[in-house]
Amino acid sequence: MSTAELLAPHPSAPALPPHLQSAMAKVTEISALPEITVKIMDVVEDPKASAHDMHDIVKNDPALAAKILKVVNSAFYGLPSQISSLDRAIVMLGLSAVKNIALAASLSRMFTPQPISEHFAPKDLWTHSISVGVCAKLLAKAGGRDFAEEAFVAGLVHDMGLLVEHQLFPDKLRTIAVRCHSEPLNFCQVEAEVIGADHPTFGAALAAKWKFPPGLRSAIGYHHDPSHLKPELRKLTTYVNIADVLCCQARYGFWLTAQTQAVTEEMLESIGLTPATLADLTAKLPELVAEASSVFGEQ
Repeated sequence: MSTAELLAPHPSAPALPPHLQSAMAKVTEISALPEITVKIMDVVEDPKASAHDMHDIVKNDPALAAKILKVVNSAFYGLPSQISSLDRAIVMLGLSAVKNIALAASLSRMFTPQPISEHFAPKDLWTHSISVGVCAKLLAKAGGRDFAEEAFVAGLVHDMGLLVEHQLFPDKLRTIAVRCHSEPLNFCQVEAEVIGADHPTFGAALAAKWKFPPGLRSAIGYHHDPSHLKPELRKLTTYVNIADVLCCQARYGFWLTAQTQAVTEEMLESIGLTPATLADLTAKLPELVAEASSVFGEQ
């Protein structure tokens, strides 16, 4: 089944093929987001919600509160002075950024210790996710868009389907990784041959289960080909698509999934960037990725 068929424009998305649907039902560690993350996402989606509402949720999770203070005081956000108050941290970061931190903290705990293959560990999936998030945010900022934070979280979650595959089909994912590491093959095509569906399809199914908003669902389900999306969803997913290709070319973490793709001038034009601008942005990536990995990687 294709991602296009799965990612319906309304909540009742078509089911996976029966054997994969029954496999998805067995997903355990990643079957549900932590309750606090769900509450935070609900606050962000509520137009009437305030920083006070966010504080009421976060104050009940000391680990998350500490993470927010760590992030707000890091070079990743580059604020001019140190902030010690949770209230002020939430106001300074904004509700969307707090959602990103909560999602990052949640997702980083979902990687099992089992190696993917002899060349890749689960940590490499996380490194790649963080890298694509950072790059997508950089592209969105350069494109003059006001959803840089949304681009970051879209990049962060774009490969959620690999988490599903790693849990349900570790041997098959290993086979796919070995084949695509030995020669530059289209990762999604090999997944379809070996498993019967690709990681965008599994990711879209999980995003629907978690009731992610349309923008994130689109980025997860179409990040290898945004061209099928409606215009209002295409730009965000194009940021993720370009970021994914760049991070695979730079070999950040698990770099196999987009190794056969390239960034075209047409793709850059669609987000208002030039090859020269892109070169300037990619020069900044190593430092930003290192900083984000340090901030978001600690439990």
